[in-house]
This record gives sequence, structure tokens and C-alpha cells, in this order.
Amino acid sequence: MSHLVGLGGAGECAFLTSFQVILLLLVNFVTCQLFALFAAFWFRSYLSPGKTSPDVRHAFATIFGIYFVIFCFGWYSVHLFVLVLMCYGIMVTASASSVHRYSFFVAMGYLTICHISRIYIFHYGILTTDFSGTKEKWPHLNPAGLKPWFLIGQVVPIDSRAGASDWPLMIVTQKITTLAFQVHDGLGRKAEDLSTEQHRLAVKAKPSFLEYVSYLLNFMSVIAGPCNNFKEYIAFIEGRHIHMKLLEVNWKEKGFHSLPEPSPTRAVIHKLCMTLVSLLLFLTLTKTFPVTCLVDDWFVHKANFLTRLCYLYVVMQASKPKYYFAWTLADAVNNAAGFGFSGVDKNGNFCWDLLSNLNIWKIETATSFKMYLENWNIQTATWLKRVCYERVPWYPTVLTFILSALWHGVYPGYYFTFLTGILVTLAARTVRNNYRHYFLSSKALKVFYDIVTWAVTQLAVSYTVAPFVMLAVEPTISLYK
Repeated sequence: MSHLVGLGGAGECAFLTSFQVILLLLVNFVTCQLFALFAAFWFRSYLSPGKTSPDVRHAFATIFGIYFVIFCFGWYSVHLFVLVLMCYGIMVTASASSVHRYSFFVAMGYLTICHISRIYIFHYGILTTDFSGTKEKWPHLNPAGLKPWFLIGQVVPIDSRAGASDWPLMIVTQKITTLAFQVHDGLGRKAEDLSTEQHRLAVKAKPSFLEYVSYLLNFMSVIAGPCNNFKEYIAFIEGRHIHMKLLEVNWKEKGFHSLPEPSPTRAVIHKLCMTLVSLLLFLTLTKTFPVTCLVDDWFVHKANFLTRLCYLYVVMQASKPKYYFAWTLADAVNNAAGFGFSGVDKNGNFCWDLLSNLNIWKIETATSFKMYLENWNIQTATWLKRVCYERVPWYPTVLTFILSALWHGVYPGYYFTFLTGILVTLAARTVRNNYRHYFLSSKALKVFYDIVTWAVTQLAVSYTVAPFVMLAVEPTISLYK
């Protein structure tokens, strides 16, 4: 995208409003994902496990993935390839007892360095604005209008492709560490020390180079994820994925004599419809309710408390459709390739939500902070649980939130959000444990409790994630005041 709107010479920088830049990046993202969607249908039809060998499927999935990454992110994709090669070297040379530690620190360290260099060295994706009259407050700023990191806000440099490409790097970091821990579980730990899930996902042999790069760089998930488990990906490539899931639910014991071949077409169409609705909401709501209104002088100093609270909720709602769009489209791409089958529901319907990253209905109707988090960015939450929460000996909640903040980046707003999230999580847990049982004696009290906790949860989430959207210190402090 940078070839369309490049940077100027020294001391000069072209700017567009953040909404215009988002639209440019959206076109790039949608183009790649639509190509990936068509490639996924072709992959499932013409390179099915019954027609081609696993090596051929690995090779094509990897080649397509590399091509899409280079097309979408240009030179910045080199970082992705460097990290993959470094961590494969660790996978091959490190012992099973330490491969998870080395892989984790190298992957997270490299990701953090990329986050820092993009923001503080190359100024990619740094948001700037005139919050509270910053031109008057900061007269020393250069003519291009670049401001310190703590004034992050509304207008962005046009060439923010490098910033956008942190997402594939973040997904690859999740996969690298997931696989490293699963290899450690399979080769470096005793079976009796593993939990049921760790035992199920443990990898008993180190992957080949082709398997490794295919898992990390396949075209279905390299652009927007989600993270998945190595054993499930290999089962998909080898054609065992769906049958394994059907056997897990004892399909034959339910009176069926043969295993069916569920089609993902209906699930893909449903998810594509969801992406279209999300895209329309994004294009309308995001521009109608911009986050900069939260630091507008009238909003901060003149609006009453209830007005500010309600408008905060509306603005945060307006920021959600872009996530609904990107994650649902990524899920549809995986399903179109035949990956993501999760089994059969209680009504006997085939489910394709193994890789789903969110449950929109449960998010919008959540009556607790925990319920909200469990249904938002599901695969990242699962990754955090498997590599941190279940493994650290002390303060698992605190350390998990800290890891989540580091993984997301180095914008100050992320740390405001996740540190606030720790306090909200602990407070919500305490209140629920101490008071919920008082409202279970009658249906009316339970309905009243659910309504109140829904409202409190939605407002608490809006308050908590506002810094995540605004990114910077000054607008965050302005909002909190």
C-alpha cells in the first residue's frame, strides 16, 4: 500500500485522517483475504488429502502464504521470515526440556523489538492529533506535526503498512510458542505431570522444516490468524481432522455405520454474511462515532456523567465491527479450506467453530467480565492460558495480563487497559462470589441481577478498553479525569 501513498523527504510526511488510512489498509487486507478465500476453496477441491500427498499440501499452503504476506506487507515481511528461521533453529538444536523457554523469549523478544522500532524509531503507525490544543502546548514540534508518543491520537502517517504487519508477526509468535510448549510437553515431561488437555495436544516428535513453515506461514492464517494447535493442523493436512473430531463424539455409537464428510459451505456462507454486516457497520459507525470525541472539550468538561458514560459505551461499540469483520473472515477462510471442524452439537448439527475467535452474541449479552473475555479473541485467550496462566507458579492472573499487554505492543494505552483489567477482573470475581447467590432464590431476582450485571459489565468493559483504542497517555488521562 505504501507505493500508493509514500512518505516524503527528510522532515516531510504526508498525512491522511485515520479513517482514510484505515480504508486504504482495509482494501489491502480484504484483497488478500479474498484471494485466500478463493485459494482455500481451490485447495479443498483440487488438493484434497485423497488426491495429493501431505507434502504437496504443505508446500502449496506455504507458498501461497509467503506470496500473500509479501503482497500485503512488502519488505516488512522479512521480519516474519527471520523470526521463523531463528525459531526453527532453536527447535532443532535445543533440548526438549528447554526448547519452550528459548522459543518463548526469542519470539517475544523479537516481536517486542519490532513493536518498539516501528513506533519509536521509524514512527510507523504513530497517531498524532491536536488534543487539547497541542499545537499551542507543544510549539517545538516539527512542521510535519509529529508529536511525542504520549500524544497519540487521531491522524496517522500514510505509510503504516509496517504497523499493520505486526499482526502476522503476533500470530506467528503465538504459533511458535504454542508448538514449542507442546513439544516440551510431549518430549520433555512425564505423562503423569500433564493435564488432560496438555496430554491430548502434546507433540511426540519434532516437526520437519516443511511441517514447521507450513504450520506457521500457511495462507489460511498467516494474514489474520487465528492461532491453532500443531497436531490439529497436521491432522487437517493429512486428511484426519474431521474423522478425529467425529470419533471424539462417538459418532458410530449414535447408530451411524460410516463417517460422513461434512461440508463447510453453509458455515462459510453464514460467516461471510456476518463479515459483510460487520463491514457495513464499521464503515458507518466508526466515522459517525470517532474515538476522538472522548477527549473533546465539551465531552470532558461540559457533559454530565451519565452522558459521558453512555457515549463511551456507544463509541466502544462502534470500534468493535472491525474486529468482528477481520476475525470472522479469517475463520471463513480456514473453513473454506476444510479446517476448523469441531464436532457435532447437541442437536446433531455439524459445527465449524474450532478456530472461531469470538462469539458475538455472548459478547453483547455478557453478564460478567469473565464471560466477556472468554468470548472475545478466543484463540488468543486460549494461547495465554496454555503458555502462561496454566504454567506460572505465582500470580497467574497478573502475569497473564502482562503477557497480553507485551504481545499487543508498546503503546501506553495497552498497559492502561490490561492493568485496569486486572483490577476489574479481581473485583468482578469478588462481587460475584459474595453476592450472586442472594439473587438466585426467584426468577424475578435472577432477571434483575442479569440486567444489572449486563449493564455494569458492558460499561466496565468500555471503561477498561478505552485506552486500548486511544493508545496514548494524554487522551487516556483526559478521559479518566
